[in-house]
Amino acid sequence: MASNLDYLDPTLIPLEDQVKAYLEAEEELRKATVEARSLPTDDAAEQQAAREFEQRPATGSFDQHADEVEQRLRNLHDSLAELRREIIGLLPVRDEFVKVNLGYGPSRVGAFAVAGSSGPDYELRIVH
Repeated sequence: MASNLDYLDPTLIPLEDQVKAYLEAEEELRKATVEARSLPTDDAAEQQAAREFEQRPATGSFDQHADEVEQRLRNLHDSLAELRREIIGLLPVRDEFVKVNLGYGPSRVGAFAVAGSSGPDYELRIVH
């Protein structure tokens, strides 16, 4: 019975915090990806509206939104890679799941060796 409560171990709290941050960053990346994919349709709608009202952009102005979304995507990818490295470093074992408490019962996180890689590459798997 004690093994069912292993996920409540207080030494796993830093790992749990990192996994929660990783899941939040993954969600932000999904949202940013959707935003980036919808940019062409948003731009077309803005240009159509500008033509209908005969408005011109201010002199010297340019659209920065696309650049900002691209920069945000790069930052989120970098952040996810860093969090992935940190989580793998915090895991006590490799090639098996560790139970963690993400707030709604036991979840699992693990680092598993990537088949066919030349070095010790691990992929992160989270079951929540």
